[in-house]
Amino acid sequence: MKAVIQRVRSASVSVDGNITGEIDHGMLVYFSVEGADTCDMIVPFLDKLTHLRIFEDENGKMNLSLEKVGSKILFISQFTLAANLDRGNRPDFANAKSAEEAKKFYESAIDVLKSWGYEVQTGIFGAHMHVTYDNDGPVTFILDSKDLARFRKKQ
Repeated sequence: MKAVIQRVRSASVSVDGNITGEIDHGMLVYFSVEGADTCDMIVPFLDKLTHLRIFEDENGKMNLSLEKVGSKILFISQFTLAANLDRGNRPDFANAKSAEEAKKFYESAIDVLKSWGYEVQTGIFGAHMHVTYDNDGPVTFILDSKDLARFRKKQ
C-alpha cells in the first residue's frame, strides 16, 4: 500500500460535478494497493497514518496526530500511485492489485478508520474525480507499506 498524505485546511472531491466528499482542517489521503499487499497490513498501515504527528502544536511544531486535533480525513483511491516509472515513458501498472481486489482494501480501510472514530469522506472508487484542496504548509508525506515491513523487522 502507498499513501500520499497532505495536511490541508480544506479539501473536496467531486465526480461529474457533484461533491462526493469534503472536509475542513485535516488529512487528504491518496491511497493505492499493490500486488504484494495483504489484508493483515491494513491495520498497521492505518495506525501509522493516523498517528503521524503532522499537525502543529501551540508552539508551531509538528507534534500532534490526527486523533489529537480531531481532524477529518478525505480518503481517495489513487490507482496511479502503484505505477512503476523505471523504464520508458509510459507508466507500468503491472504491480497494482486488480480493481476488484483494490476496492476491497479501500473499503476495508475506510471501515477501519470509521470504526476508530474518524470522520471519513471519500471519492468514488474507480471514478474520474476532481480533487480540490488547500495544502497547509505545504505539508506532504509518502507512506509505503514496504517501509513499514522493514521497520517491523528491525524491532
